[in-house]
Amino acid sequence: MTDRIWLSSPHMSDEGFEKHYIQEAFDTNWIAPLGANVTAFEQELAARVESKYAAALVSGTAAIHLALVAEGVGKGDIVLCQDLTFAASANPVIYVNATPVFIDSDFKTWNMDPKLLEAAFQKYGDRVKAVIPVHLYGLAADMDPIMEICDHYGVPVIEDAAESLGTTYKGRPTGSIGKYGVLSFNGNKIITTSGGGMLVSNDGEKIETARFYSTQARDKAPYYQHSKIGYNYRLSNISAGIGRGQLKVLDQRVAKKRYIFDFYRRELAGINDLTFMPVNDWNLPNDWLSVIQLTGKTRPAQLIAALEAENIESRRVWKPMHLQPVFAGCDYFGSGVGQQLFENGVCLPSDTKMTDADLERVCSIIRHQC
Repeated sequence: MTDRIWLSSPHMSDEGFEKHYIQEAFDTNWIAPLGANVTAFEQELAARVESKYAAALVSGTAAIHLALVAEGVGKGDIVLCQDLTFAASANPVIYVNATPVFIDSDFKTWNMDPKLLEAAFQKYGDRVKAVIPVHLYGLAADMDPIMEICDHYGVPVIEDAAESLGTTYKGRPTGSIGKYGVLSFNGNKIITTSGGGMLVSNDGEKIETARFYSTQARDKAPYYQHSKIGYNYRLSNISAGIGRGQLKVLDQRVAKKRYIFDFYRRELAGINDLTFMPVNDWNLPNDWLSVIQLTGKTRPAQLIAALEAENIESRRVWKPMHLQPVFAGCDYFGSGVGQQLFENGVCLPSDTKMTDADLERVCSIIRHQC
């Protein structure tokens, strides 16, 4: 059996930057939450995405949750969420006892359709307390019209940039455009802390509120006193050290992801009924995953099985939220764009350790199947 090709696995720096920061944490005995790595990682990441403030957390999901908490979203409130995404984008709405309403994508971006967003606002009006667009697979949502609509209604935007670190929209880093930006450092992301996330914002008070809730909402008192329900969401100093090292090679990882996407587009060009995720001149994506659409006789399950038979990992596109049993009964604005992308979509191996030989191995199987 040939070596396995992974979809997107952790990739530590060749220079050992991560080990340096981890060793420093051990040498100073700061292995628990808080410490110099956490503070520095927050500062360095915030600077990278051009935000003023950041709170390092255990996951991107926690970051969305605390953004909603900081905005006071709760029972009876509506949160407009992108339909085509991973469940972590929407689950925190349930954590705060609010109601998610799902907005379909458009084919131009594969992300939230501004026209449908406007329609949802017209229906729900003042009940809408937050909007969560997603930059799917590193593709930027069309943020200008989304922001214009949300600003008109006075509703904060929580950008789910979990998959798009290194992506820019009209020259601006994703995650820096809305009131809040959410980043993920899960093991399969473009850089990783093994598990972790970050909430960024230009609103320092809101970040301090999130930080307060992330450390069990402990009051400022000479003893343990709690007036609010808090959460154990802070990132450890060890994990933050990994993140600091990974941040140093982010540009390399983005360059390799883009190389992989360009390789697939070049080598698979001309195959009937096979198309790629959209390319827009205002978006410079990180191409976190290279994703194709199959609209002919070859179906996603068939191609995924053929790749797996050769020890190659791939996967389906996210199943839209309004089709998930857990969200049955939630309102949905759309015409099935996300469902079509799901039914026809395959995420190809996009691991930054792939060689040209690995990429050609994948392409040869696709050519044979299609």
